Amino acid sequence: MSSLPVEPEELETPEPSGIKRRRFLGYVLAAPTLVVAAKLGKDAFEPKPAGAAVPSLPEPSDLMDLGDVLTLAAVPTSGLITIRMNANGTASFALPRAEVGQGITTAVAMLIADELDLPLDQVEMSLADARPELLFNQLTGGSNTIRSLYTPVRTAAALARQRLVQTAAAQWNVDPASLTTKDGVVRGTRHTAAYGSLAKAAAASKPAAASVQLKEQSTLVGTPQNRIDARDAVTGRKQFAMDLQVPGALPTMVCRPPTINGTVKAVNNRAAVQAMPGVTDVVPVSSGVAVRAQTFGQCIDAVRALDVTWGPGTAEGKSDASVLREVRNAELPMVVPVVPILTKTIDASFTFAFASNSPLETNCAIADVRADRAEIWSCLKSPIVAQQTIAGQLGLPLDKVTVHVTQGGGSFGRHLFFDAAQEAAEISKAMGKPVKLMWHRTDDFRHGRTHPMCTSRIRATYLAGNVLTFEQRHTSVSTDFTHGLGEILTALSASLPVGNLGFSETVFELTQNVPYNFGVTTQLLNEVDTGFHTGSMRNIYSPNVTVAKELVVDRLAKAMGKDPYRFRQAFLKDDRSRAVVDKAAEVGNWGRTMPAGTAQGIAFHQEYKGVCAALVEIDCRPATVNRPIEDGVAGPRVTKAVFVVDVGLPINPRGLEAQMLGGVMDGIALALTSSLHLKDGLPLEGSWDHYFYTRQWNVPPDVQIVVMPPTTGQPGGAGEFGVAAAFAAVACAYARATGTMPTTFPINHATLGFEPLPTVPPIPQSPTDGLAHTF
Repeated sequence: MSSLPVEPEELETPEPSGIKRRRFLGYVLAAPTLVVAAKLGKDAFEPKPAGAAVPSLPEPSDLMDLGDVLTLAAVPTSGLITIRMNANGTASFALPRAEVGQGITTAVAMLIADELDLPLDQVEMSLADARPELLFNQLTGGSNTIRSLYTPVRTAAALARQRLVQTAAAQWNVDPASLTTKDGVVRGTRHTAAYGSLAKAAAASKPAAASVQLKEQSTLVGTPQNRIDARDAVTGRKQFAMDLQVPGALPTMVCRPPTINGTVKAVNNRAAVQAMPGVTDVVPVSSGVAVRAQTFGQCIDAVRALDVTWGPGTAEGKSDASVLREVRNAELPMVVPVVPILTKTIDASFTFAFASNSPLETNCAIADVRADRAEIWSCLKSPIVAQQTIAGQLGLPLDKVTVHVTQGGGSFGRHLFFDAAQEAAEISKAMGKPVKLMWHRTDDFRHGRTHPMCTSRIRATYLAGNVLTFEQRHTSVSTDFTHGLGEILTALSASLPVGNLGFSETVFELTQNVPYNFGVTTQLLNEVDTGFHTGSMRNIYSPNVTVAKELVVDRLAKAMGKDPYRFRQAFLKDDRSRAVVDKAAEVGNWGRTMPAGTAQGIAFHQEYKGVCAALVEIDCRPATVNRPIEDGVAGPRVTKAVFVVDVGLPINPRGLEAQMLGGVMDGIALALTSSLHLKDGLPLEGSWDHYFYTRQWNVPPDVQIVVMPPTTGQPGGAGEFGVAAAFAAVACAYARATGTMPTTFPINHATLGFEPLPTVPPIPQSPTDGLAHTF
C-alpha cells in the first residue's frame, strides 16, 4: 500500500454561486477494501499589526511558531497516513502519535467520524508502530498533534465518504449528488447501503488521485464527547506496556549508581545475588547492573542486595547552590542602560528550581532481542529515532527492529526520550533473553528527566503611561533536545557540541513572545550544561518565562497606578487576547473585596495559536500557611481558579477542559510545592511521598474552566497550554496577598518536608504492611 510521490497542493474550485471553496487532493490506494490518504497543502502565516502608541514589532513566534514548523515538516509524508474502511462498517486508523492520556485518540476519531458521517464508536483507533518513512511525522510534542493532523485526516475521511457515495451511485445508476450519508449509511430515494457493504467495491486496484471538498458544517467536532477509551481505563482493560504479556519476558530492574551517570567498576557479589530465589540473570550494563527474576519483588530484593563499586558521575558533588552559581555565571547582560533622568526602570530577577519530569506511570519497556532481529514495546513519543538508534546499538538492519508504540500513563515530555526502550534492548541482548524492564519510582525521580533549574531576569522602562522597552534574559541548565524532530539526522545534529544549544535557541524563539505593546521587546536564552538528565517538561520554557513576565507586568501596573486587569487589557495586542482576560475577570469577579492576607491574581499567556487567561484567589493567612499537613508542607492555598482558553477551534471541549484542569494543577504545583532538591549530585526526592505535586490540600475547591467559542476555524495546540498562565496567576496572587513579590519558585522550596531515602541501596524495600494503611 503506497501513495504517489507528488508535491503538496491545494485547489480552489469555483462553485456555481461564484464563491470559491477550498478543495484538497487525496488518494485512493491499492488495497482489498477502501484505503484513502490525504495530500496536504501548507498554511499561510501572516503577522497581525499592533495598534498602541508604542507598538511592538512582531516576534519570530508571531510569524511562525514551533507548531507551524512541526506541521510543515509533516507535510511531505502526510499522504502516507491512511484510513481504512472495513467490511464490517468500521473505519480503522493507526495514529502516528503517542496517546499518553491527553485524549488525542478521541479527538482524531472525532475528526474521522465527522467527515465520514460515521458514528464515533465505529472508528477504531490504534497507535502506529515506528514508521521511518514518515520522517518528521511521528513526533508527539509541542501540542502539535491536532494542528498537524487536522487537515490530512479530514481530507482522507472526506475522500473515503466521497468514494463510497460514488460507488453506490454507480451501482444504482444515479447521480452521486442525489445521495446523502448518515450514521455509516449511503442513502438514496430508492436505495440504502451500509458503508461496510461498499468497502470492497470502493477499493482501487492501483493508486489514483482525487479532489475532495471538506464539510463546512460539523455535527460532531466542537461538541463535548467522553473519551473513547474511558470505559477501558476505568475497568482495567486498557493496555499499557507493563500490562503486556510477551512470552519469556520476565521482570527486570537495574541497580543504579548513587550519582547521575555513575559507572560500574565492579560487581562484588554477583554470584551470590544470582543465586537468590527467582533470580535468573545479573548483568552489568551501561546504566548500572541489571537483574532479571520471576517477579518484580525478587528483582527489588536482588537490586538491594547488590554490592557494587561505582565510578563517578557527571554531576558529582553538585547541589542547588552550586548549580545556581553556574547558571548565574552564564547570564547574558541587559542592553538598555538605567538612565533615571530619561525613563523609569523596573529590574527583577527570578530563580526556578529543578522539577521532576516523572509521570505517574514509571519508565518501562519490553525487549526481545535475538541474533537476527529485535522487537520492542514501549510508550514512545519519538519512535522513529528510537528504532534507528536501537538498530545501530544492536548492529541490526533497521527493518529487523520492530518498535511498537504502547499507550502511556502520562508523559509531560518524558517519553520524548526512549531510554527505557534502549536500556531494555541492551539488557535483552546481554542476557540473550526477553526482558520486561521497569524503573523503580525512586529511579525515575533520581535518574529520570528533570525540568532544568533556571533564572529569568527582566528590565522594563516606562514613561508617560507607556512601556518603552521590555528585556528578558532567560538562563537555564541546558534542555536536552537530542531526540531531535523525531528522527536520526536532527537527533545527531542536536548531539553535536553546539547543536543542542542551537535547538534550544530555536525552540525558545519559536515559543516565547511578549504579547503586550511594550515598545522594543527582546527575549534571549542562554544555557549551560551541568551534567544532568533534562528534558522538555510540559510547556518547556513557557511557565518560567511567563511567571517572570507577568509578575513584572503587575509591577508596571502598580508603578503606573493602574489595576492589573485593566493594565493588561490596555496593552494586549489584539481583541482575541483581551477577550479571554475580560472573560476571566467577569467569571472570577475580579476586584471583589477580600480579607487581608488573601488576594486575586490574573495572568495571560499566548502560544500554540491560542490565547488563555487565569484568575486565581489565594489564602496566605497564618492559619492557612501553618496548618498541619501529615508528611507534607502546607503553605499558601489557592482557593479558587478560573481558566479561560481560546484554541481557535476546540475539537472536543470536554477533553480540552480536562487538559486545562491538569494544567492548572501543574501551575499550582510549580508555584507552591513542586521541586527537586539536589545534594551530592543526586535529587533527594525518591518517591511521590517526597515530591509535592498538587495534593488535595492545595487543590482549590472552586475551579471553573471556560472554553471560548470558535474564533479562527483552525485548531490550536492544547496539551501543554494550561500551565504557564495558571503558574503566573498564582505567583501574582501571592505577591498581592503578601505585599512581597516572590522571586524563588516554588515558594516553599526552602522547606524539605521529608526524610530522604538513602542512595545505597538505590531503592527502598517494598512495603509489607499495606493493609495497615488502608481506610
